[in-house]
Amino acid sequence: MIRYLIKELKSFKHAFAGIKLLSSDHNFYFHFPVGMFVLLLAFLFQLNTMEWLWVILAIGLVWITEAFNTSIEKLVDLVSPEYNVLAGKVKDIAAATVFLAVIFSGCIGLIIFVPHFIEFFNSFTS
Repeated sequence: MIRYLIKELKSFKHAFAGIKLLSSDHNFYFHFPVGMFVLLLAFLFQLNTMEWLWVILAIGLVWITEAFNTSIEKLVDLVSPEYNVLAGKVKDIAAATVFLAVIFSGCIGLIIFVPHFIEFFNSFTS
């Protein structure tokens, strides 16, 4: 039991090392603060439980796809250090997954936040 727990704790060490590497990626460096800003807006607008779940799902989807994209790009660079058309296509597809996640998350954000912004601005004009 103790050996199992030690092994599990060591796996956290590797996960945190991966997060540290990911945080240096220029795209994640953009997506992380945007996600934190959206969480701040969610807090300020006092979203209901269902809205919170969708917002967290959307942010997580972008962060997770960015993590997969970064790992795929690193792996492609490892196995194909020279320019390769197919390697470029793999990287493009991986980048497209992040783009799709951002579009999907943006739609969720619009559906959730636009009514809150309208209500907020209407409170000044009433």
